[in-house]
Amino acid sequence: MKKVLVIALIFLGSIAQAQITSKDEVAPELVKKREEQKKEITKNYLALKNSLVVSDSLAVVKNAEALKSSLKNFKFKKLTLEQMNAATTTRRTISDLATEMAATKNINKQRKIFEALSAKYWDVAAKFKAADETLYLQVCPMTGAMWTSDSKEIKNPYYPKNMLTCGEVKASL
Repeated sequence: MKKVLVIALIFLGSIAQAQITSKDEVAPELVKKREEQKKEITKNYLALKNSLVVSDSLAVVKNAEALKSSLKNFKFKKLTLEQMNAATTTRRTISDLATEMAATKNINKQRKIFEALSAKYWDVAAKFKAADETLYLQVCPMTGAMWTSDSKEIKNPYYPKNMLTCGEVKASL
């Protein structure tokens, strides 16, 4: 009986050691892949915002699809079960809103949907932000509508013709 227990402990110890070694060997590749996924999500969100700044509804459709696609394979890490559920629900909401944006070519409808999408995006922006990026939460004081930017410079995606530079930086990551 003792012999079986000792063998089992040795076996479990070697499996644990193999997992630790395996993690050390694979981790840099996984970290790099994860950072690339984060950059892709952020790039697609910013392209979507910038399409609204220039009032290009066809580019909005394309960039909404790209955002939805980049969110699809992203996995959240280092979260409690409650945080994981909240983040996953938020990601699904963002994806659904991106689908709605892609389904219309009406720029005013796209902007209205983007308002909800941006609020949800900021909730999880820290999880999507790559290590070498800084993101800014910007708000239009006239409407309270918010968006995320990679620049402190204000370019209002909601009212680019009348109030392009109307807004302020409220937070940063």
